Amino acid sequence: QEKSCRLSAALLGEDSEISHEQLYELLKYAALGKCHNAAQPSWCRIYHQSHLAGVVVVVLHEMSQVHFYRFYLQFKHLRKVFRHRFTLTPSTNFLASLYGERTDLRPQNTAQGLTPTSSEYVTKSSDLQCDPIIRRYGEKKRGLTSYTLTLEEQKKNDYPIKGSPGCKDYISTECDQQRTDSSPLFGLDCEMCLTAKGNEVTRVSLVDAQGQCLLNELVKPESTVMNYRTRFSGITKKMLLPVKTRLSDIQTRLKKMLPHDAVLVGHSLNSDLQALEMIHPSVIDTSLLFARDEGRRFKLKFLAKAVLGKEIQCEQKLGHDPTEDARAALELAQFFIEQGPAKVVAELNLEMLLTAEKLAEVSQNKAALQPQGCGVQKQLNEPPHLTKPCFLDCLQVTGQKPLLLGRQGVDSSSLCQSNLSTSNKQILQRALEDVPLSTFSVIQFSLGPEYIASHLHAGLYEKVRSKLTDMLTIYAGPFEERFCLKSVKKAFGRCGPIQSLTVVTETFQPYVRVQYEVLEAAQLAVESLNGAEVAGSCIKVQRPVTAALLDCDVLIKELELDVENEGVIYVAGLKKSLTETDLQEEFSHLKDLEMLFLPKDFQSGKHRNCCFLKFQKSQSAMDALEAINGWTVKGRELRSRSALASGHLWRWIWQMNHSSGKQGKHIFYEQMEQLSDCEQDLRKKMKKLDHHIKKLYRSLQNNTLCIVLFPGVN
Repeated sequence: QEKSCRLSAALLGEDSEISHEQLYELLKYAALGKCHNAAQPSWCRIYHQSHLAGVVVVVLHEMSQVHFYRFYLQFKHLRKVFRHRFTLTPSTNFLASLYGERTDLRPQNTAQGLTPTSSEYVTKSSDLQCDPIIRRYGEKKRGLTSYTLTLEEQKKNDYPIKGSPGCKDYISTECDQQRTDSSPLFGLDCEMCLTAKGNEVTRVSLVDAQGQCLLNELVKPESTVMNYRTRFSGITKKMLLPVKTRLSDIQTRLKKMLPHDAVLVGHSLNSDLQALEMIHPSVIDTSLLFARDEGRRFKLKFLAKAVLGKEIQCEQKLGHDPTEDARAALELAQFFIEQGPAKVVAELNLEMLLTAEKLAEVSQNKAALQPQGCGVQKQLNEPPHLTKPCFLDCLQVTGQKPLLLGRQGVDSSSLCQSNLSTSNKQILQRALEDVPLSTFSVIQFSLGPEYIASHLHAGLYEKVRSKLTDMLTIYAGPFEERFCLKSVKKAFGRCGPIQSLTVVTETFQPYVRVQYEVLEAAQLAVESLNGAEVAGSCIKVQRPVTAALLDCDVLIKELELDVENEGVIYVAGLKKSLTETDLQEEFSHLKDLEMLFLPKDFQSGKHRNCCFLKFQKSQSAMDALEAINGWTVKGRELRSRSALASGHLWRWIWQMNHSSGKQGKHIFYEQMEQLSDCEQDLRKKMKKLDHHIKKLYRSLQNNTLCIVLFPGVN
């Protein structure tokens, strides 16, 4: 797509840590755009935010980056699809800090109902001209033809247009007679299900100007149904089994029923006509008729209650009633035409009504989640003060209802109502149905209480630390009795920064143990120095032989394929005195070079003798690998290979190796045995979770921002 939404955050190594405030910035701007003072995040950039289809946050409750790296091979989809990976700085209350400073909101004029009775709801005449309805239609009362969409407006709002590339096989209603202010109005509404083809019609309703139902028909989709969307459509598999009516039958009937000067009325009618694969030249769209600023739209349910005083789409009913919705849209258009724009704006004041409704809803949700007894009484007697709202409240006020799904109380700080399920599978099923219909969703999966004991987490940490330490370590030898240790250190130092080098004396001939600071250096030593002559001896280079490293080769291969390392290469053998500017100049002729990362010691601030180069294209990275191996820079021969831990893992390894208190030392033998017993179960659970995320991810629309959070256990 020419204007597809994208996130730019191409960061390597030490830049891979962000705060909760920075994550808050990203989510707020993604969800709200420039409304409610939302600005572009300070640390990354979202391009074409207005094209964003939605935001989905997947929270893996009680899981941390320890789980991700311990079960790295099980998270096959997660590590190959999610391009950006960051460490979140610690927080005492993860969800509360993520959603901002949560405080209670006290509406100034909470409406008991939505019918305006107080003079406070009457718009001042000075404000009238600023209203989007007045700006669009003026104050003067007009006939219905003034409110039909122009051809340009239809194109802009994705209506099927005759001759458009995507409407080649669409059927015209052939209602091509000139419209007048006395042309008949017809309300139209469809219910759709999701099929392999996309949205297909399952029910069609048509009502005349008097509200009489002319058509209310079930329709059998042509393609295989993937999701009946029963909760919204009311359609079930059982209902469609005996149905013989096809889309072509409905198209024929509608053509016969509609007079040649018919004006169709509906709420977001473009979706209905697209699903019907029909073209109609004259339409009134009530979602655009009751205009709002910045492309926002009122929901049909809200307009029916605020304008007509009618309750539709009640939660007690299974799905929407298309006849009820078609009739409501028709009556809304008739009301607007009869009353005129000025009266609609001055007497209804829809924006204030919507704000009052949303704030009242937020307050009700808070009250529902409060414990019974004196706490509630205190809340009623002493209304809380208004302070900084979180952006979930802002979403509700703007008419967008966040979706919260989970086993735990996702809404620990009473953000809004949450839907609790009993298993991750149920949560997934609900998410597959509801996420496509929501602009902001929080989906929470969890392991279960038996897997969140602190000693189990500490045991996992110790296993990850031990395995990474072994992967950073190589043994080399045998050497002559009086070998030159300085020569050995120099030879192995060319592969990358060494953390420690010791001589092994337990063997008949001397060996050395080298622990590197980066995985690439250890791997490069194994690949380039095994069988080489070092300090006068032909040596063997290998990693420690432990049970944990039996799958080391598989892990190395998977790290190379990790999406975070795509187009990134590691270069070693640099002089420590070289600056980033020197290296930029040295590597400037390499094709498609995007960025350079020169690691440094966080404590001393000194540069290491290696760097990472990121290229725009993977092939350019491969070409650079061939070119760089054997290069000499300032008298030093360079060595390079594909990156293994260029981003998030690089920083995590460094922090783990340099943390003052090594976690896990206090783990008792019995507890480690208990961990071993449940690890097999955990592997299966992690694999299943990865599969759930894969299914959810594949169901998302293009241009959806998806974030997966490992909030940790404390």
